[in-house]
Amino acid sequence: MGRFANKVAIITGATSGMGLDTAKLFLAEGAKVVLTGRNQEKLDALKSELSGDLLLVKAEASSVRDSKALIQQTVETFGKIDILFLNAGVFKALPLGQLSEKHFDEIYDINVKGPLMTANAAINDLNDGGTIIFNTSVSNVKGMPGVSVYGSSKAALRSIVRTLAVELAPRNIRVNAVSPGPIETPIWTKTNLTEEEVGGFAAGVSGQVPLGRFGKGTEVAKTVLFLASADASFITATEVPVDGGMAQV
Repeated sequence: MGRFANKVAIITGATSGMGLDTAKLFLAEGAKVVLTGRNQEKLDALKSELSGDLLLVKAEASSVRDSKALIQQTVETFGKIDILFLNAGVFKALPLGQLSEKHFDEIYDINVKGPLMTANAAINDLNDGGTIIFNTSVSNVKGMPGVSVYGSSKAALRSIVRTLAVELAPRNIRVNAVSPGPIETPIWTKTNLTEEEVGGFAAGVSGQVPLGRFGKGTEVAKTVLFLASADASFITATEVPVDGGMAQV
């Protein structure tokens, strides 16, 4: 049956990387899984890659309208929501002096507004005893050149976790975050950096990791499953680092 049999999980930004890895584990554990992405071709490709009880929904992470439609489709299909993994995000780096309003708005719309408003849209259909998990980043506690906007957007999510954990505690809804360090994901090919800049950035970051390597998406996914499970029943308002020790030294 699996640990999550009959549970309904929504995972945003699930067509690749950590989101897709998490979806696969939830499906393997018997959950009914809703995966979102902005690219219909990538969503369609998952039909042959995944097996289990799932729903694929095209949704733009920054769109409040899409968030509402996502929740409506989930409830119409599966009748309820037990788990929200708000994973969708964008990473772009610019140093001070090159920042623009467009850069700021894009990152905050996707990384902050999107997750918060998706949770807002879902809350009346999220079961008491359910759980919300945000995807933050080591960047919210470690200063790194060029990521003032990105890092602060993830710090905003960390603050939201604390607030919602207290707000939703009367319904026994736990709210936590998983905080990845450098992870091997396709996000590195979607930045505004050149290949050379990505290589330099990655080398510099990995050099700060005590374990001396990038993490794997499955290592983040397993942490998400733990936070969503009954094994984490007394854990809320917490951010769990999956960063090889980077944020701790």
